[in-house]
Order: sequence, then C-alpha cells, then structure tokens
Amino acid sequence: MAKIMPAGDPNLSRAAARRRLAFAGAAILAAAAALVYAMAPRHGNGPSAACPGSRERALALQPLAHGEMAALSVAPWPRPAPEIAFKSADGAPVTLASFKGKATLVNFWATWCVPCRREMPALDRLQGKAGAEDFAVVAVNVDTARLERPKAFLAEIGVKNLAFYADPSADALQVLKAEGLGLGLPTTLLIDREGCGLAALAGAAEWDSADALAVVSAARK
Repeated sequence: MAKIMPAGDPNLSRAAARRRLAFAGAAILAAAAALVYAMAPRHGNGPSAACPGSRERALALQPLAHGEMAALSVAPWPRPAPEIAFKSADGAPVTLASFKGKATLVNFWATWCVPCRREMPALDRLQGKAGAEDFAVVAVNVDTARLERPKAFLAEIGVKNLAFYADPSADALQVLKAEGLGLGLPTTLLIDREGCGLAALAGAAEWDSADALAVVSAARK
C-alpha cells in the first residue's frame, strides 16, 4: 500500500518548493532569452558589400562591451543603417545618410522619458570631448506634442555641445522597431563612417565614461 504523506509533511513541502523554483527559473530564463532576441539588432548573417570595412570595427568593439557599455549589442555582420529622416533645428530635412563619412552615435530621446533626461548631460559632454570632423553625437528628439519642450529642456540643463534634431512624427521609432533595434527609449545606434550600423544600446548609459570613449575611439577608426 502506498504511503500517504500528511498534509504538513516537510519533505513534501520541500519537493513542491523545489518544483516551483525550477519552474520559476525556467520561466525567467525563457523571458530573458526572449528579451535578448527582441533587442538584438538584425544585421544579417553575412558580409554586406556596402560595408566592406565595418566587420573589423565590429570585431574591435566586441571586447569593449563591458562596464558602462555592458548593454552594448554589437552587430556580428554590420549592415547599412536604417533609412531614418528627421529635421535640424531650423527645420531642414536630415537623414542618417547625411552623416556618411563620419562615425555617429545616434540617440533617440523624449522629454517624457526619465532615463533619456538623465543621460542627456553625458551625451552633451561626449560631444564636447570627442566631437570632431570624424565623429558626432546626433541626439534626435521624438516628442510628438508640446514641441517647445525639448529645446527648453536642453537649455534648462545647460546643453552646449549638441546640435538639435527632432522627429515630431516619431516615424523613426517605427523604423527602429521594424529593424529590431528599439523597443523603447532611449535607444542609441553606433554607426561608422561607411554608414553601417556597428552596435545598438537599449536604455541609458554613461556616455562620457572611459568605457564609452573607448567604444567611440574604436568606431571612428
């Protein structure tokens, strides 16, 4: 006859707890894997004729994705950056292709995004430290209402190095999602001088840190 375990038996409780922990662990791992897959840039699985020198730059970036840059997702096979259009401070049309010839760190942000607001001073300092003919920080605001707020916010925090760019249509966010490059804000793309996407980072980062400067240095070569 099978032994009937009493309801309060500690062995049964421990076994049930182990099963629950195992199930919860598997669920967490599955969710994490799904998130990594969703955030990973879709750069293809082979070389692109349009990006002949980008593979070497991407390989140089891989060991630099640590510390403040631990969340940097480096493209195994860089592809041309997505076609994204926005406007300069005077309303002139601009695209990512407009910056071909220099490496760019393209950041998409909004005033309602708390992490965006927090990292903006660091982006301004990065432009001040590393901005040159061969590199620029391109911060694109995607507010769709109260369009006077972005410039007012930048003035309030004392931004002095960043040029102002905006996409009040927020079409850029749809392009990023379609490319698997952005699930929220802030989202930042690292693009080399050939106009090819080397890496992407979802979330805020310390962009003027030593780790970030090392990444920028490798991307601009």
